[in-house]
Amino acid sequence: MAAPNKKKSIDSHSIITKYMNYVLEHEEYPKSVYKFCKESKIKEEEFYNFFGSLDSVRKGIWNTFFSTTMDAIHKNEEYDALSSKDKMLTFFYTLFELLTLNRSYVLMALNYDQVPFKNLKQLQGLRNHIKSFAKELIEIDNDEKLFKIAKNPVSVYAEGAWLQFLFLLKFWMEDESVSFEKTDIAIEKSVTAIFDLFDNTPLSNVLDFGKFLWKEKSMWN
Repeated sequence: MAAPNKKKSIDSHSIITKYMNYVLEHEEYPKSVYKFCKESKIKEEEFYNFFGSLDSVRKGIWNTFFSTTMDAIHKNEEYDALSSKDKMLTFFYTLFELLTLNRSYVLMALNYDQVPFKNLKQLQGLRNHIKSFAKELIEIDNDEKLFKIAKNPVSVYAEGAWLQFLFLLKFWMEDESVSFEKTDIAIEKSVTAIFDLFDNTPLSNVLDFGKFLWKEKSMWN
């Protein structure tokens, strides 16, 4: 006699998966937690054990993209020995590979509202994660510099890393090349250029970084 099937336990990852599937299948966000839970066959109390609202699920998806990326790169035994530049390259390559695996959802989520700012609200947590990651890399490089004048302003470069991600995200969204090879090139060029600036020409403000990003974008237009 076959053993009875055990009900799969509900956790944050399963809720996120169900939410993404719901959005893709209905081509819209669920209108309420009740409606989402009913169609996803989960109890509302199970939902609220992990998320306080549907908005927190949308933000949680991007936080999960980040944590999954970090888990993947840290499984590489050689990662810790990489330079800060190569760690940043590895991070962006891995993150955009993950986004590509979920491209249909990401494109829908980032184009859902006609007001771009509203679409970007879901990236608030991811912004903090990327800035913290960049800050850690900058601080490691600064510790290796003997003279204070040669050290880079951590807050400026952390914000710069976030702007770089937004640039690469928009580039990737518009990329029609096979296997998104142009995005890979854009990642390599932008990270290399930024770390060249880190080492040779400290930036005084984020505006200089922004000018570089627009210059990179114009190369492909």
